[in-house]
Amino acid sequence: MRIGIMLRAIDEKGGIGVYTRYITRELLDLDRRNQYFLYYRNSANPGRFVRYQNVTERVLKSSHTAIWDQVSVPLACWKDKLDVLFHPKFTVPLLAPCKTVMVLHGAGWFIPEYQKFWKPADLRYIKIMMPLYCKKAAVILSVSQLTSDIFNQTFHLPPDKIKTVYFAPGKQFKQVEEEEVLQRVKEKYNLPDHFVFTLAKYGDGGRKNIRGILQAYQIHHGKTPHKLVIGGKDCQKLRFDYRLPEDGYGKDILFPGWMEQEDLPAVYSLADVYLYPSNMEAFPIPITEALACGTPIITSNLNGLKEIAGDAAFFVNADDPQNIADGLEKILSDPKLRQSLSEKSLEQSKRYSWGKCAEQTLEILESMEN
Repeated sequence: MRIGIMLRAIDEKGGIGVYTRYITRELLDLDRRNQYFLYYRNSANPGRFVRYQNVTERVLKSSHTAIWDQVSVPLACWKDKLDVLFHPKFTVPLLAPCKTVMVLHGAGWFIPEYQKFWKPADLRYIKIMMPLYCKKAAVILSVSQLTSDIFNQTFHLPPDKIKTVYFAPGKQFKQVEEEEVLQRVKEKYNLPDHFVFTLAKYGDGGRKNIRGILQAYQIHHGKTPHKLVIGGKDCQKLRFDYRLPEDGYGKDILFPGWMEQEDLPAVYSLADVYLYPSNMEAFPIPITEALACGTPIITSNLNGLKEIAGDAAFFVNADDPQNIADGLEKILSDPKLRQSLSEKSLEQSKRYSWGKCAEQTLEILESMEN
């Protein structure tokens, strides 16, 4: 078969970028029989996959995302005589001359209580275009069963058109026990001896429930010696946004900035708890990372967070800072409970494998052969 992959998201730092990079590499490692055509928007990307003999890399120029999707890519599909086009994101070219497969990373656009997290213009675009994308796609992949169910309920899709395929954290995520590695990372980010850890994306505080995390930590502060570490680029600005005091609980909230992917497994392993009471997630990558590192988890008892964490987490009400604080006190004051949650995390993490994800994805792509 001749399989095309749209890779305009390959440089993104968020979850979709992680998914795009991993699924492309895993497919190419798995499949040496089919021919792959990789379509980039950024001219710096060709050469990423040069070692694969069954790969052709192309840069498709366009100053506008919609034109790249809907004009540049279909023309490339005609030229390369594709059998199927795979987009690791949630759009497909409506004029593509071949079958198409897209990936849904969430369904919050169609959940009324979560629509506040999007700009009105973005919601209008999605509500107009998503029915067209769903109709055009031969198969739709979804990263969680929750997402699949919401799309089926919203669009009344044909049976089996949408398929849930879980993905996984980066392969480097595992429990770190080497003292020299732990000490190096601890010194690099100036981490305290005892801390609660969370990751945030500055500007996405509403969805990530930063206010709830800070209020819960304020309530908990002083009950255990743990400080709060919030990792993420520009997250130090949260100190000003939320008017954190320079003393008291505010002094014990630390912002180490951007943390490199190769260092994160050690950070998770050093943390006594990973705190992630997010308001909305379909497939929360940080939860899978914490699971793989055996870190006890406190997270929200809703949507994809509960689906992905299974019984390996302590669940709280994201809207109730006191409930979150109670969860912190319960876990941080009980070593046996932390150990039990750590063991459950490692067991739950076995559900998520890039190899399994690639095998299922390739099976779906190959089923598109004429």
